[in-house]
Order: sequence, then C-alpha cells, then structure tokens
Amino acid sequence: MIKYKLICEDCSHIFDSWFASSKEFEKLKKNKYLNCTACNSLNIDKSLMAPSIINKKNYLKMQVKEKEIKNKLKEYKKFIKSNFEYVGKNFAYEARTIHYNNKKSKKGIYGNASLKEIKELKEEGIETEVIPWVNDEEN
Repeated sequence: MIKYKLICEDCSHIFDSWFASSKEFEKLKKNKYLNCTACNSLNIDKSLMAPSIINKKNYLKMQVKEKEIKNKLKEYKKFIKSNFEYVGKNFAYEARTIHYNNKKSKKGIYGNASLKEIKELKEEGIETEVIPWVNDEEN
C-alpha cells in the first residue's frame, strides 16, 4: 500500500488517498476513477510528499487508526445492509433500470459491479459510489 497526497488542479484542494501501488494510482487516474473530494473534478495529480518514518509510536498510532477505519466501514456496511436492497452481480442492470425507467423503489440498491461497469454508469450520468467492503471475520 502507498499513500499519496493528491491535489485538485481545478480548486487546489489537497487530500490523501491510499493505493495498492503506484501503478494502481496511474491506472485509476487514466480511467478517470479519481475525483476531487471537494469539487468532484477529475483533474487530480500527486503533490510533493516527504517520506514518513515509522517508529514504534507511529506504528501503534497507525494500528489504532486502522481499527477505527475498519469499525467505521463496518458501520457503513451494517447501515447499507439494513437500508438498501442487495442486487448482487445485477447491480449495473438494476441501476440502469431505475435510472432510465424512473423506477422508484422504497430502498436504494447495492451490489457488485466491475470497474468497467462503474465507469460506464458514470458516463451515462448514473450516480454510483464504490465502498470498501470489510469482511465480518476481520478484526
């Protein structure tokens, strides 16, 4: 994992994000999956960064922060499961059905979609979000 400090070239907003590798960052940027958290612009780039030295104190802080993040993701997962309908691998189809047929349902939907499907949905003007799904077995 690698953490980059990113900057929006449009509004100068600076924010951090984690990536599996530097190649993953480049792939996501090329496919227009990175957007500014402030203005939603796709004009994102890496800013200058100083290396971070990890000592025992910093490592312990990182472990606590990681646990907090996992707990928050578990809360999101519980909320989503309680308030949205699971459509499995039919997510892209169901999202299009709702969008184009003005099909209203009592609940929103969640499910699985490939990066290609998500990109196509966004290009069609269908709002989607990718949420990291933490396994229940993870501590």
